[in-house]
Amino acid sequence: MTKYRAKKTVVDGIRFDSKAEAMYYLYLKSEKQQGRIKEIELQPEFVIIDEYEINGRKQRATKYVADFRVTYADGRVEVIDVKGVKTPLYKLKKRLVESRYGIEIKEIS
Repeated sequence: MTKYRAKKTVVDGIRFDSKAEAMYYLYLKSEKQQGRIKEIELQPEFVIIDEYEINGRKQRATKYVADFRVTYADGRVEVIDVKGVKTPLYKLKKRLVESRYGIEIKEIS
């Protein structure tokens, strides 16, 4: 059990952080089988702060990991996050990614 009571779920050998995320994956997979979706990418990463060095110590890049990046048959691309709890940290990272990459993150509750 996780901090927000999400139950990790395995579908097609893929471990999802919540049952809701796994169910949304099944929905996307169905849409792909019907030809409406071309590609489903799991856990796409977006760098928010690049790797840097300070006082001789390397600092790793800070990243935001979404749940899905979906490419539709018409070429449109969506970044999707399945959310139960929208923490202040999530809200900040979402805004930083949207600002840096010029994309909108679609939230599924």
